[in-house]
Amino acid sequence: MGFKDSNLLYPSEAAEKRKHKLKRLVQGPNSFFMDVKCPSCYAITIVFSHAARVVTCASCNTVLAQPTGGKARITEGCSFRRKAE
Repeated sequence: MGFKDSNLLYPSEAAEKRKHKLKRLVQGPNSFFMDVKCPSCYAITIVFSHAARVVTCASCNTVLAQPTGGKARITEGCSFRRKAE
């Protein structure tokens, strides 16, 4: 797909997702909030996708997410759901 084949007014969703957050047709952040369910006590905790600190469960102190320098890594066994905007 060359330059002549692409439509500048209606870019494909895949092409927009590859672009930098400020270079998209409609600017938007890459970060989001999510509900993370603890695997041991099934309590739900709200976690930021780019958390900079270790996130633990409030009731059982199980580690739910660890920072990686970018997006936070969800602990294995935890299920998560992206929150609606």
